Amino acid sequence: MDLSKEDRLPLFVEELIGTLGVHAQYVLHGNIRDLHLVHRRGRDRFHSLLDVLWNPLREKGYEALVLCDQVSGFRVADVGDGNVRAAVTELLQGQGDFPGQTAAQRQAALEQVRNITNGWARQRDEMVRDGRRLRPLRVALVIDHASRLLTDPSRLTPDERDFFLACLKLAHEAEPLPPARGTAVVPVGPGLFNPVIWLAEGERDVPAWLIAGSERIRAVAVPEPDADERTTTARLLHERYERYAGHGSRDGSAASGGVDAEETARAVGAFARAASGLSLRAMEESVKLARSRGLPFAAMPDAVRIYRLGVEKNPWGRDEIRQRILRGEDPRDERSIPRRVLGQEAAVAMTLDILKRAALGLSGAQATSPGHRPRGVLFFAGPTGTGKTELAKAVASVLFDSDQAYLRFDMSEFSAAHSADRLVGAPPGYVGYEAGGELTSAVRENPFRVILFDEIEKADKGILDKFLQVLEDGRLTDGQGVTTYFSECVLIFTSNLGVQRTDRETGEREWIVAPGTPYKELETTVRDNVKKHFEQVIGRPELMNRIGGNVVVFDFISEEVAKRIFDLQVRNIQRQLAQGHRLVLRIEDGARRELLEHCTRDKWNGGRGIGMVLETHLINPLARELFAAPDLGPGTTVVVTDVREAESGRVDIGVVLKKGDAVDGGKRLG
Repeated sequence: MDLSKEDRLPLFVEELIGTLGVHAQYVLHGNIRDLHLVHRRGRDRFHSLLDVLWNPLREKGYEALVLCDQVSGFRVADVGDGNVRAAVTELLQGQGDFPGQTAAQRQAALEQVRNITNGWARQRDEMVRDGRRLRPLRVALVIDHASRLLTDPSRLTPDERDFFLACLKLAHEAEPLPPARGTAVVPVGPGLFNPVIWLAEGERDVPAWLIAGSERIRAVAVPEPDADERTTTARLLHERYERYAGHGSRDGSAASGGVDAEETARAVGAFARAASGLSLRAMEESVKLARSRGLPFAAMPDAVRIYRLGVEKNPWGRDEIRQRILRGEDPRDERSIPRRVLGQEAAVAMTLDILKRAALGLSGAQATSPGHRPRGVLFFAGPTGTGKTELAKAVASVLFDSDQAYLRFDMSEFSAAHSADRLVGAPPGYVGYEAGGELTSAVRENPFRVILFDEIEKADKGILDKFLQVLEDGRLTDGQGVTTYFSECVLIFTSNLGVQRTDRETGEREWIVAPGTPYKELETTVRDNVKKHFEQVIGRPELMNRIGGNVVVFDFISEEVAKRIFDLQVRNIQRQLAQGHRLVLRIEDGARRELLEHCTRDKWNGGRGIGMVLETHLINPLARELFAAPDLGPGTTVVVTDVREAESGRVDIGVVLKKGDAVDGGKRLG
């Protein structure tokens, strides 16, 4: 019986069924392991791939579906009636291996494929029943796991090449079989091929010339489910869930006194949105997971998150993270962000706003379908040494209270072509394939992370394409085919873009902004130049569109802030000497003024520049003096009296060592 006009099959099935008269072989590739929706007799149902293939094939007059793979060989998957099963099973006997390891086995497998494509015409012609010779059988052959038949599709071994070449030749030699006359299954019509259907994860998992070299072989893509299919599946799974829970009737309708229809619609819609990017089979598995954990259907988004990430904990769903953010913005707390990042009030305030939005799950809430984008995205831009990296560390500490949650990638190490392989893993056949990607492996290990991509402008364009996928879909598939989800991560990009440009004539770098520029003017200039760089220089305007208004601009540090940073770093040096060597470091006022003048002379390098000058003008000469000092015992006070810079560039300091209140031997060092 033919499908009615109201009945609907998946489009890829309609494509295959509608071309059986012109194509002898098909390569189905893509989402082949999923469930697929069929609308039949006014009802929606989902079935496995073999089911959605076999039912329309049977209605076209096919009598059996044969399945084969390298493990189980040839076997009957479905038949139209019991008599045919016995006949096909008998004809398949002795041909269990596919394609086999020896030349004889491969030849036997090819002979069996040839027999199936002609319906065992020769064997059947030799059989007589009720005085009549038996006609050829209408059979379809499905070759499963075709992606595993080759070690490397681009480098075939002689045996692999010969096998697929024979299959290509077979496609040209095959003849359509006429329909059976006088049957009630299908009327007399044009002949149809007994098709060979290869199931592959990717179109290129079989030799490219197998598809391109013949009009008889057709590649058919099996797509991922769309939003409508996920919504329909969510509704069907809700009906099943209610039946298991005893709340629904046998026909799937809600029982009297059951769940409110409006509440059901909300739960179904939330499930469908949460399952964005998942297969229908994964949705079914998520429902099983929810049932096993005793979760109500309204909590399906939580079940989907557990299914995706493999972990049940959700720091974002706890009030604790809200309290940590509130403490993180309190300047009275020593570990708060304003105390760690000095002089960047506007940048810190905007960052905290984005973190609050992330904690509430409102990132991308304005979109019709926000999908599973990262929890938060920040783009730190501005002069070097102004606290961009320090703020990223502070964000990780505030959100997850752990240094292990902070992951940094220096993009200058990813400037070469194919460097994306380090992040997501090398493709099959390349060196490092087994190791996986540094980024994807780390996020699967701990999905709750702050990930810093430092100096993003130095990354190769291939890396930027990966970032685009993460920002849009919240996921990446690595070289091993494993999908990693970034929906619980905060991504931070840092860049010095917008503060300098390259002169087209001289090729030299020149500053666009300068210390003392009003912040509002500096912010506008930096934002505009960052946007121009992505649009005009690297040709990735879509990446900037995904980042949107999350560009946080850092200001040059002021003189007052520079002095506070100087004092903080000097205290760090004093603490290190006290903890590591039990020495007390004291710097006299004159020497402190000299050091401060040296450290704050160049405002272009920010806080990092202050640290570099302290290293050359205090730490290095101090280490030199202490290393040479005799009998430097615990409790000694080291007094820096002056700082001297010679014309040669060498820096010396005057040092007096005191034990208690007395000068050590009355001797002045330096």
